[in-house]
Amino acid sequence: MRGTLLANRRGVQRFRQLAITAVKSSKIKLLLLCCIAFTVLVVGTRTSDFMGWTNYSDSVDQFPLPEKGYAIVMNTWKRYDLLKQSISHYSSCAGLKSIHIVWSEPNPPSDSLSKFLNHVVELKTKGLKKIKLSFDINKEDSLNNRFKEISGLKTDAVFSIDDDVIFPCSSVEFAFKVWQSAPDAMVGFVPRAHWVDKSHGKKEYYTYGGWWSVWWTGTYSMVLSKAAFFNKKYLRLYTNEMPASIKEFVTKNRNCEDIAMSFLVANATGAPPIWVKGKLHEIGSTGISSLGGHSEKRTRCLNRFVAEFGRMPLLPTTVKAVDSRISWFW
Repeated sequence: MRGTLLANRRGVQRFRQLAITAVKSSKIKLLLLCCIAFTVLVVGTRTSDFMGWTNYSDSVDQFPLPEKGYAIVMNTWKRYDLLKQSISHYSSCAGLKSIHIVWSEPNPPSDSLSKFLNHVVELKTKGLKKIKLSFDINKEDSLNNRFKEISGLKTDAVFSIDDDVIFPCSSVEFAFKVWQSAPDAMVGFVPRAHWVDKSHGKKEYYTYGGWWSVWWTGTYSMVLSKAAFFNKKYLRLYTNEMPASIKEFVTKNRNCEDIAMSFLVANATGAPPIWVKGKLHEIGSTGISSLGGHSEKRTRCLNRFVAEFGRMPLLPTTVKAVDSRISWFW
């Protein structure tokens, strides 16, 4: 009798052990199944991006834009074909609210040019939104005109751009979002650098560094206003508080207004600009940067402005904003 009871107890214990083992095995299998499903989901998503199945321009539109977008302030000079091409391109950018063309030519814009540009804007927007296009006409031919205060400007964000520079709208919208995270900073696509040149034997003599200096060192201290976002308040500061001697120097030398604006913003914020990665398309043939002695002239501007400001406000940085959704290599 006792032998029978003992055998029954052992049988029950074995059954319990087998049941516990089976339950543990099921849990492990369920956990493994969940991990495999998650891995397949992630890989599938990444693969669709890699194979081009996801339209990036559509993914940008999924992020809601604020009520206030940005205004384009475009500098131009007797290059009507380039102006038409640029206005046609940027008119389709989602966050654009108004276009202001800085006009410094001796004659006002023709009626045919004005009608053509307004027609292009209306055509590109497909009547879904109203984009105001205006010419800011100046009597004097000066590079300072691009930073004149604009009355009635409704957006805080200004995208300063040259008429021969094209960036994809997706890049512009991303740069706008970067600017929104630092609305007092200057946020742009074209970085430049400066450094102390000790070879002159002076304590504070600075040298201007172009793109190759930035590429080699990974350091920059300016973003050029040929393609940059900044707050509209800097137009007021440049117009009313920039030293007259600096503006006269810019007008006389037809150069360095972008460096002057970089000085003004850095002096006001005590912070460096932000460089945004973007693919630049220059549709013009040549510019002042292609002329001989360009770097030397820019170096002279740097030191002249340092003397006027009483110090060097530009701050070097290595920060670069990259849209990781479309960049495999940052």
